[in-house]
Amino acid sequence: MKTVNEVSKIAGISIRTLQYYDKIGVLKPSAYSESGYRLYGDEDLKVLQSILLFKALEFPLKEIKEIITSEHFDKDLALEQQIKLLILKKEHLENLILFAKGLKALGGNYMNFTAFDTSKIDEYAKQAKEYWGDTPEFKEFEAQGQRRNSEETKMLHQQLMLIFAEFGKVKSQPSDSVEVQALVKKLQDFITANFYKCSNEILSGLGKMYASGGDFTKNIDAFAGEGTSVFVNKAIEYYCK
Repeated sequence: MKTVNEVSKIAGISIRTLQYYDKIGVLKPSAYSESGYRLYGDEDLKVLQSILLFKALEFPLKEIKEIITSEHFDKDLALEQQIKLLILKKEHLENLILFAKGLKALGGNYMNFTAFDTSKIDEYAKQAKEYWGDTPEFKEFEAQGQRRNSEETKMLHQQLMLIFAEFGKVKSQPSDSVEVQALVKKLQDFITANFYKCSNEILSGLGKMYASGGDFTKNIDAFAGEGTSVFVNKAIEYYCK
């Protein structure tokens, strides 16, 4: 049996938190010492692990209590569900990290595709302004956008997607082939001519964003064929060596 102080150190949570868990009935100690101190056994620690995993997944304590005190609570099943949820959360965070790295390489600029939901584009732009709005590339991106009307913007986006469609047609070729590398140069020149100066560093960041598994990947692949986004990224990686 372990004291509340020992459990606090093992689990990395405060004594006050353990006392609160006892108070609300989410984790009651198995026993008390003669002096009235809380004592926790191995089964209590297993329950605590479940609680902390659910908390890491942002479950409210009220829901955690309902789950673990239910007569139908299955620890093994709960652990499987927690693993799946943690994997999804990990993938989500990895996509966010890739996206943030892409933003850093871009200097806060966003490629704007008509296939994207408008609200998402607005949110991306808002974040870019907050974090990277002072960069020359982003200012150039905004300035060029302000000089175009909606029809011109739409046409540019369509032209950009057609370049991805060209990649889709040759994705069976090696990514370092002359034809594929010429398409990478075409993409880079198109971005520079119509959005902002696209250095190799920025282009590399774009490639990672295209293949990150988020909206960029979905929209490129939906337009140009499954696997095109990943293929474009590989071609860009070779180009930017």
